[in-house]
Amino acid sequence: MATDPTSASAAGLPSYAKAVDAYRKAVATAATATAYAVLARGMARELLPQDLRAAVSWAASLLRARLEPRTAERRTLVIKRDQESHHHHHPCDGDAALYVDVRQYLATRIDPRSMRRLCLSGGVSGSRKVLSMEPGDSMIDNFEGVAFTWASVAGEGRRGIVAESLELSFDAEHTDMALERYVPFITATVEEARRQDRSLLIYMNEGSGWSSMTHHHPATIPAMNPDLKQSVIADLDRFLKRRDYYRRIGKAWKRGYLLYGPPGTGKSSLVAAMANYLHFNLYDLDLSEVSGNAMLPRLLNRMSNRSILVIEDIDCCFSAASRDDGKDLAGHDVADDSDDDVGKKITLSGLLNFIDGLWSTSGEERIIVFTTNYKDHLDRALLRPGRMDMHVYMGYCGWEAFKTLAHNYFLIDDHPLFPEIQELLSAVEVTPAEVSEMLLRSEDAGAALLGVTKFLREKKQEIGEGN
Repeated sequence: MATDPTSASAAGLPSYAKAVDAYRKAVATAATATAYAVLARGMARELLPQDLRAAVSWAASLLRARLEPRTAERRTLVIKRDQESHHHHHPCDGDAALYVDVRQYLATRIDPRSMRRLCLSGGVSGSRKVLSMEPGDSMIDNFEGVAFTWASVAGEGRRGIVAESLELSFDAEHTDMALERYVPFITATVEEARRQDRSLLIYMNEGSGWSSMTHHHPATIPAMNPDLKQSVIADLDRFLKRRDYYRRIGKAWKRGYLLYGPPGTGKSSLVAAMANYLHFNLYDLDLSEVSGNAMLPRLLNRMSNRSILVIEDIDCCFSAASRDDGKDLAGHDVADDSDDDVGKKITLSGLLNFIDGLWSTSGEERIIVFTTNYKDHLDRALLRPGRMDMHVYMGYCGWEAFKTLAHNYFLIDDHPLFPEIQELLSAVEVTPAEVSEMLLRSEDAGAALLGVTKFLREKKQEIGEGN
């Protein structure tokens, strides 16, 4: 009698036989369960009232809604650029300037390796390359841990003109962040980039107006005491960040500096360096060209925000004797101020009103700098906080300042002549300008430092002979 090989094999393998038996039972159970489910649904339709069946269905839907992950609700902001928007404004057109800002911002965030298509502009004859999305493409920008999706969309505007737009999408829960922090962050970032790119200007007063020229001074914070240098930089940084603070306390967003010290110690260079560091325009106010007190507000109103007003050698303009009203630049009596100031000189009280009055209510983010060779010649009214908030002494060239100059000129931090130069600097008074002049006389570091050493020796000898 023939034997079924499969049966023989199964008989020889008890575990296999058990698995087959379990499988058959599972299939039978599943079929039974399916039949029961079909039967139960049929009985429910026959026996349960319509209202009860609806309630059960609603409860099941509610349970699924709670257990299944929900798709986050999305919001979309549309920023349009209509070619006719500058002629015909529409509430939904948005601000064309905002479109330009966003496009410029996104150009700095695009990863060319992650995009299928990119629009490239510029990059010819030294111009800057600009990347942008092609219509139909999108990208993600992360801000404070939240992913914001940008898409470039081309549609049809009024009169059939193509209207390009940028669409910002995000989860609805981040709506406040998008409107109150993200979009303002974009505009502020672009504005700062433009400010850094633009050429600085220096203005000089002519009558009641200003004439300008490009400010090319390459100065960085000059050689000075390292601690003092750091305190100046820290004060400038703190000033830039305190818009909300000044508004909260109800004070004008301004800061006053007095730079004082002997001639040639770098006061003018520090002013230029402050302008470069902050990227502020400079306004050089020549008080001898101001015909009267009434002209000061006119000049002030023609100044831009984010600027530095400089009044150099203030000690030559006002002395301690000129504090009273009715004293001019030389301390002579003048008639009372009137609406017609033409031909009169400005008074110290007029300058103080200029600083404290209109200065405090016109413009933002402004710095005023006074320089003087003789601080003790100044009226105390000029020196109080709120007018001159930080006093910076620009002294003679010390050892740390000299090392900075040597590094700037020759990129050296040590030399065999350094010990003697350090000793000589502690014994004589020379200005950074004098040391710089000696360093400029040769492009060879050794020869230049030897010249500095001889110069300091002669200075020390003069002191000895004088005693």
